[in-house]
Amino acid sequence: MTALRPHAEDQYAEELAQLAREDDRPRPPGWRLSPQAVVTYLLGDGAKVTPKYVGPRRLVEVAVATLATDRALLLLGVPGTAKTWVSEHLAAAISGDSKLLVQGTAGTAEEAIRYGWNYARLLAEGPSEAALVESPIMRAMRTGAIARLEELTRVPSDVQDALITILSEKTLPVPELNTEVQAQRGFNLIATANDRDRGVNELSSALRRRFNTVVLPVPASADEEVEIVARRVAQLGASLDLPAVPTALEEIRRVVTVFRELRGGLTEDGRTKLKSPTGTLSTAEAISVLTNGMALAAHFGDGTLHAGDVAAGIVGAVVKDPVSDGVVWREYLETVVRERPDWIDFYRAARDA
Repeated sequence: MTALRPHAEDQYAEELAQLAREDDRPRPPGWRLSPQAVVTYLLGDGAKVTPKYVGPRRLVEVAVATLATDRALLLLGVPGTAKTWVSEHLAAAISGDSKLLVQGTAGTAEEAIRYGWNYARLLAEGPSEAALVESPIMRAMRTGAIARLEELTRVPSDVQDALITILSEKTLPVPELNTEVQAQRGFNLIATANDRDRGVNELSSALRRRFNTVVLPVPASADEEVEIVARRVAQLGASLDLPAVPTALEEIRRVVTVFRELRGGLTEDGRTKLKSPTGTLSTAEAISVLTNGMALAAHFGDGTLHAGDVAAGIVGAVVKDPVSDGVVWREYLETVVRERPDWIDFYRAARDA
């Protein structure tokens, strides 16, 4: 059987192996590639290595350099800015393993960060190494690998603080066994946090000092966002075995334009101010809208991506609140979309949707 979404180190194994063979620069202890090669893996080389992230090179260099120090890395940004994607590929390139992952939620317990117990063995044998259940972070410490923690600000504050000793002392005490786990060289942590979650569970100043924060921005230009969306839509279509649908750059650019205008509250030409909906309208959502449109075109259309194939998806992405977002969307259709002669097909499809 084939995995629906292979891990980065599996999907891009050939690229990682090629970079490792050709990499003659110094590598930090425990790293599979040099920092320069890690950056090349993420941004591509224009030839054999495909870009995984499109954005400022300096941001990626700062992130990689941070992981080569004793500071942990916090990737911060609005939803859809590829924080999880970047963290996965950083872990794959540095450690060859992106699976040491803790998913942060309001219900995340301290055991997910430190360790837990197999209670059947604990009751039968008492505290022992065999009864200990390691967290992904503890395994990363033992093996000198990169651990990942998603949505750090969703984790309760008292659970977040379990990271302080790990990140400052590089040890994880296990008082029940009168021992500790010391991090091996190569260990570090990548955490992600959503800009919109500020105020949910703010990081303490003590914990924030243990992180170097890198803010991932939304794509700077429409052309850059179109490039990102087109590449990811093509990759997703191939991985899902969707019937081939010719890449419709016109529809991709139209979806990106709608998202950027509503997200920014201003039309492309800067002449008309717009109300913004409650949703984020991220690049990731644009990719989802177009992938769904490709499936409609392939299975229920003529095999070509048309405005009608993406209109319903756009409406669903924009109108999260039927009342307030519905007003925003109708106003945008009537005042902006309707006035664009080459968008009349999209206007009709979106109005019907």
